[in-house]
Amino acid sequence: MIRVHHLNNSRSQRILWILEEMGLEYEIVPYQRDKETRLAPDSLKQVHPLGKSPVLEDGDLKIAESGAIVDYLVRTYGGGEFGPGAGAQGYNAYMEWLHFAEGSAMLPFMLALYTGRLGDAAAPLGPRIQSEIANHLSYMSDRLGDRDFFVRDQLTGADIMLVFVLEVAAVSGAIGAFPNLKAYLERMQARPAYGHALERGGPYQLGA
Repeated sequence: MIRVHHLNNSRSQRILWILEEMGLEYEIVPYQRDKETRLAPDSLKQVHPLGKSPVLEDGDLKIAESGAIVDYLVRTYGGGEFGPGAGAQGYNAYMEWLHFAEGSAMLPFMLALYTGRLGDAAAPLGPRIQSEIANHLSYMSDRLGDRDFFVRDQLTGADIMLVFVLEVAAVSGAIGAFPNLKAYLERMQARPAYGHALERGGPYQLGA
């Protein structure tokens, strides 16, 4: 049985979503953020030394990092449906998007989150951070265009990864300048499997 160590209001929601899209059975081990600090509980360090979520267990395998988990699930259970195999058309673009989500796109959002707590002391960094957020969203908007998905003509693991970025962008208001990304996010959130993942994972409110 697949087990997901799931922290509320976190990247682990995307793991529940892809599991629902794949129709796989899984068990959730839930964790709650501290109401004051918004940090993960220390009990997660008993699961993985970093004390972060998601962590997926599949038999004897234990794997962290949402991108690595999505890649593992697609390779192991996707049957070619949720991402092209190595050497197939679109594979390189798929891998680029899979890693872009956390490797590039999330960094300025995280910087904005942390520097926002510094008040005026962080003011010199603000323009650069906002410029990078706009840069990444512009890139995503241009590459998506009027297509339904980022790779192929169907949902892939890349979409699963990128939607979290756009959810953060929606919370910050940055997505408003990119109507096609906003429409894409709304389509993804309207998928039945996305709704089932919310039902299983519990309340999901980024920035809360």
